[in-house]
Amino acid sequence: MSKKVKHCFDEKLTFENLLSAHMRSRKNKPYRNEVIQFEINLENNLTNLLNQIRNRTYHLGNYFEFTIYEPKERIIKALPYRDRVVHQWYVEEFIKPYLVPKFISTSYACLTNRGTHKAAQKIQEYMRIMQRNKGDFWILKCDIEKFFYRIDTSILYKILTNYIEDPDLLAFTKLLIMDGREVNDTIGIPIGNYTSQFFANIYLNELDQFIKRNLQVKYYVRYMDDFILLLENKKQCIELKDIISQFLWKNLHLRLNQKSRYYPCKMGVNFCGYRIFTTHRLLRTSNKSKIKKKVKKWNEQYENNQLNVEKALASIHSWLGHSMHANSYHLQQKILNKCHFLYTNATDLQIEKNIIEDMQKKKVE
Repeated sequence: MSKKVKHCFDEKLTFENLLSAHMRSRKNKPYRNEVIQFEINLENNLTNLLNQIRNRTYHLGNYFEFTIYEPKERIIKALPYRDRVVHQWYVEEFIKPYLVPKFISTSYACLTNRGTHKAAQKIQEYMRIMQRNKGDFWILKCDIEKFFYRIDTSILYKILTNYIEDPDLLAFTKLLIMDGREVNDTIGIPIGNYTSQFFANIYLNELDQFIKRNLQVKYYVRYMDDFILLLENKKQCIELKDIISQFLWKNLHLRLNQKSRYYPCKMGVNFCGYRIFTTHRLLRTSNKSKIKKKVKKWNEQYENNQLNVEKALASIHSWLGHSMHANSYHLQQKILNKCHFLYTNATDLQIEKNIIEDMQKKKVE
């Protein structure tokens, strides 16, 4: 594979590729008003996008902002649908085929066939190897302070110039990164853009390469801005934490937050929604508290005929899918038994429990 992306922008800029980007963008939300409006005049809308990008007249639309409160409070910015189609095209045609293969194998966020469950599985695998080979070991767990809000877009663009040589692609990349802001406003990227999660990974790939190549850390896993190093002793943790902190500030203008710390392996590690030990994996206490509060709320709504059963069922099954990757069989049974709205008879309840038992057996296999 070529070291740099060369002469591919015009080749990838086709009606067919934009149509494919639209089909991916509409997935799971075909009945939203903005999607329907775009599809009413689909051919013209895609042709206009194609011509605007080709003629260098394309600009991003205005953001719609809203706040989410789980897992923590964040301001999310959503672009108009036409811009989300463009982001899909850009990521699928340029970022995924050319830049993602350059990432280390233990970076797990927002990447196909990776994700939180694979990240938790890998760090537990590494913990077992360390215990088998070294006995007791130490864990250095780090988190970056206000990561998305602190990314320096001028540094991000400079990093991308190391990978992209096509001048047209570089110009378009700069347009997406700068996002219509003033020249002196270079800090932060929007949470919510499809491009943002990949730009964030590209940004922290610099850290990944430094830790793996320069520091020669064998057991290292990152999920977005949370990362873990397994080391032989406390002294190594102290030294590497300081070196990493200096690297982050000097090269990426980022800081470790106060939650970054090191401790003996017997304490386990909180990572990707689980409390992970060498011998087993548990759900985090906060996760258990949240599902119990939800069940209580759902039951109250059910008694008052106010429950949206379809949404509650989707939420319960999502939680079951997450908890299935931990040692949580008895907790699952307990939660299911408390859901008054789930089953009309005991047979339905037993069927659900049998499904859980089958899934647990497959996980072990």
